[in-house]
Amino acid sequence: MQDIDYRFCPLCGGSLAERLLKPREPKRLVCTDCGFIFYIDPKLAVLALIPLQGGIVLVRRSIEPGYGLWVVPGGFVDLGETVEEAVVREAQEETGLTVRVERLLKVYSYRHSRTVLLAYVTRRLDGELVAGDEELEARVFAPRDIPWSLIAFSSSRDSLKDFFSLSP
Repeated sequence: MQDIDYRFCPLCGGSLAERLLKPREPKRLVCTDCGFIFYIDPKLAVLALIPLQGGIVLVRRSIEPGYGLWVVPGGFVDLGETVEEAVVREAQEETGLTVRVERLLKVYSYRHSRTVLLAYVTRRLDGELVAGDEELEARVFAPRDIPWSLIAFSSSRDSLKDFFSLSP
């Protein structure tokens, strides 16, 4: 059913078991003691496509997954923040740049992943390009110089392709 192994109810500590609750829906984790249904829902993340100096900003990861590989700056949306606020925060944390959200490029979801990603085109407002504490490096790549074989995630690869095919 899930690629995540939850065994205990977050409410009462009872055992979780897989149950088919409705036809044509996946099996759900249900507490055998209190009946709580533990839904495994997608996580929401954002990507910040930051055009700069005729290219695009990429960062090289210093953490797993994807250690040493390049990605579009981004990360998970925190509870209590808007997706636009998350874009600005993630761009600042990973690149040192203050950005403004210009427009939504595209939404990405993949069968193999719990993460739904919203890719935003941004505009640099301020700051100097520097690697954040979860990055080895931050650089601007001209479209022809993007290290495609060293891109960590499908969402980074897909958003870069979509950005350059849709850019005026």
